[in-house]
Amino acid sequence: MTVINGEVAARFEPVREAFAANFARREDIGAAVCVYQDGRPVVDLWAGVADPDTGRPWERDTLQLVYSATKGATAAAAHLLAQRGALDLDAPVAEYWPEFAANGKAEIPVRWLLSHQAGLVALDQPVPLAEALAWHPMAAALAAQRPQWAPGTAHGYHGRTWGWLVGEVIRRVSGRSPGRIFAEEIAAPLGLDFFIGLPPGERDRVSRMVYRKPDVDLTTVPEESVPENLRDLVAAWRDPNSLSNRTYTVTEPANIDFDSPDVQAAELPSSNGIGTARGLARMYAALIGEVDGVHVLSPETLASATEEQASGRDQVMVVPSRFSSGFMLPTEGVPMTGPAAFGHTGRGGSLGFADPQRGIGFGYVMNHIIGGPDDARATALAEAVGKSLA
Repeated sequence: MTVINGEVAARFEPVREAFAANFARREDIGAAVCVYQDGRPVVDLWAGVADPDTGRPWERDTLQLVYSATKGATAAAAHLLAQRGALDLDAPVAEYWPEFAANGKAEIPVRWLLSHQAGLVALDQPVPLAEALAWHPMAAALAAQRPQWAPGTAHGYHGRTWGWLVGEVIRRVSGRSPGRIFAEEIAAPLGLDFFIGLPPGERDRVSRMVYRKPDVDLTTVPEESVPENLRDLVAAWRDPNSLSNRTYTVTEPANIDFDSPDVQAAELPSSNGIGTARGLARMYAALIGEVDGVHVLSPETLASATEEQASGRDQVMVVPSRFSSGFMLPTEGVPMTGPAAFGHTGRGGSLGFADPQRGIGFGYVMNHIIGGPDDARATALAEAVGKSLA
């Protein structure tokens, strides 16, 4: 039986039970979960193994790469700049980034980048990975790229390109990289263990990821054997030219080793944030209220940041999705605790969100990358938080 470490307020004991069940029944290997309520921690748990190859245990300060849960941190930095008057989300991107106007993109507002409406999910010519990690070649490629659909007429998850698009606007406006802005303006005041661009001295704290192959590869089975509700998605997976595939082939090679020191040290504001569940939960708590004297966003900025901008069938994920300006909103497959919640999932199961109506900041990180919609582990934890609040 896996030993569960940490503390839970009495009312939130269902979260400890769900966390233990994730190890006993849902294949967690190493993980942590943290919940803040009204600016104070009420759940802070960790357990398991950080590196299965060496047996290194998961400690209180173990760091974990969270894939697209990073987008929530990057969005927070963008909204902080907007709050200060340095960035107008409804202004054309080209006002801050003139080269972006190429190929009919002169009128695309910043808000469409944040809400996945710009149509820049893929590149006609992938960028060598080393150049993408160096930042500027990828930004130049995106500035020159034609959109995949008429911007503003549809939305589709910009899984990889979102970070360079939003990050370049942040860089042009502030003169600082998105990782540096986050570190100096959000992480430092809050004392967060969360990085976009891992400092060299933190490498030894990072957990190693374990990837599980799917029990059934739906792309290899006869079409009539695929569940009807998944057929459109599976058809997109099978087509190498679909946006569902091209979204994740913007670098050469397309497959990125996120355990690589070079990848972890670079700034990929869409997908390589590294931190603790505590860091995620504390950040979201400070977006909706005060945490130890720090309140990141004003009520007016928060309302702008979390208002729905896009919903319906996603051109990349081929299922319904909902986005505000940078955050996912509750829908099937995005487990949160209420209709006013906002946050972001990450590949394999990680999740961070806030529920302003209930005063909740939530973070869950893990090293067993299982994948698939509606990860059972994150769902169980979010449901346990809801049960605790009932």
